[in-house]
Order: sequence, then C-alpha cells, then structure tokens
Amino acid sequence: MTTSAATTLDLGYSFCPNDTFIFYALTFGRVPSPLPVREVLEDVETLNGWAREARLPITKISWRAYFDVQDRYVALRSGGALGRGVGPLIVTRGDVDDLAGKVVASPGALTTAELLLRARHPDVRVVRMRYDEVMPAVVEGRADAGLIIHESRFTYHQHGLSRFVDLGAWWESETGLPLPLGAILVRRDLPRGTQLALQDAVRASLEYARAHPDEPRDYIRRHALEMSDEVMQAHIDLYVNDFSLDVGEEGEEAVRALRERAERAGVVLPSDLPLFVS
Repeated sequence: MTTSAATTLDLGYSFCPNDTFIFYALTFGRVPSPLPVREVLEDVETLNGWAREARLPITKISWRAYFDVQDRYVALRSGGALGRGVGPLIVTRGDVDDLAGKVVASPGALTTAELLLRARHPDVRVVRMRYDEVMPAVVEGRADAGLIIHESRFTYHQHGLSRFVDLGAWWESETGLPLPLGAILVRRDLPRGTQLALQDAVRASLEYARAHPDEPRDYIRRHALEMSDEVMQAHIDLYVNDFSLDVGEEGEEAVRALRERAERAGVVLPSDLPLFVS
C-alpha cells in the first residue's frame, strides 16, 4: 500500500542520474518531509502506466502521460525535467534520408518524445520498447530509426549512429519555449497541505544535492547501470536546471503549449483542472 497507516509515502522515480540526484536527500531523510518517503525505482514508461492506476501518491511521469491522469494527479512546481537543448533525438544508421513509412523504435506511447515524433513525422510506423533497447534495435536493423532519450543522447555516436533530427530543437523553433519532458506529480486526494509540503520537500532535496554534490554520488552511481562517470555528470548537468527548482511562468507556458498540441492531435481530452499545485 502506498500510504500504509499514513506513515510513509511511496515515491516513484527513475534510475536516471537526474532523478537519483534530485531525490537522494528526500529519500534518505536529509531534508524535512511531511512523511518519510520510500523509493520505488522504475523506468519512466512503467511509472507512466502505474499513474493510470493512481498506484503511487507521488511519482515521476512524462508530461505527455500527465495529461491522461490529470483528474487523479496534480504537478509539483519542483523536481521535473524541462529545458532547452534537452529534447529527444531521432537517430539512424546514416542511410536514411526520409522517415516516411519507416519503422521508428520508440521508448513508449506515453512519452513526450513520441508525441513530438508524431507531430513532426506523422507518417512513420512506430514500434515500442524500453528506452535502453532502442539503439540496439537500430544498430541490428530491427528499426530504421530510433527515438532516443535520457543518457542515449550522449552515447549514440559510440554505436555508429547518426542524428537525423533533434526534436527538442524543432519544438523550440516552433514555439520559442523550453521543452517539458518529465513532471513530478502528487495525487489530488492528498490534503492540500501535504501537497504543498511535498513540493517544498522536493525543492529542498534538490537544493541539498546542489550544496553537497559528492554525497549522493555513490547512490547515483549504483543506479546508473553501465554509464561512465562523465556521462552520468553530463546527464545531471543537462536535465537538472533552474526549471527543476521551479517551473516558473515560462515553464508553465511550455506545459500549456504541450497540452494544447496533445489536444489538437486528439490524444488527450481538454481539462479545466489546474496543472500545478497551488
């Protein structure tokens, strides 16, 4: 049970360095929290699916997936991934000059990445798999192109792959806004005071990690799979930024713009519910 006896809260986040960096202090009680939290580490697409069941009281999720569960969750202003130069890439083996009708490996239907892919290239054929299986699928010829996220954007060259298009750069050129990738949500049935306290706790956790960057390093390394220290740090430097402390007005505008794109594409229904805890 995620809130058993109201003594702990299960907190879902990914193995990625930006998440383990941000949530280290909160997970290990280094900062005040309305209730102790217990880590639940999973890939984001699994967390996206769990959110449909409202399984966790506080969870990382893609912004695209949030729009499907907005009736059950509300976003915190802190802890998410949103920025410029952070977007998903489409990569190929270098022998593709047009994606029309091509097979593209995607890390999941509920990812922001796939929403952008379909907006930019509506006539592709999508096959879905876990994000770390996308590049091998392209290398082995099981897909013509791959939609890569997370640390893959730092390592695709090592696999002999070439960048076909940067979907984040495309979004920025289309909207002038930063790209929303990942959100931190709390369930709407939690008391408002608890929601606000969790928002403060997530921000404090990030501030703690920035003030003590060496302390969470072993924890981050333990969950960084086979990532090199250089890639691990590059991941944190790219995805943890001022928008992670607070989305701000520009971040809010970016989230609204992404939601409007999803509505126009017919993949989500309109909602009058507030996007953020207030």
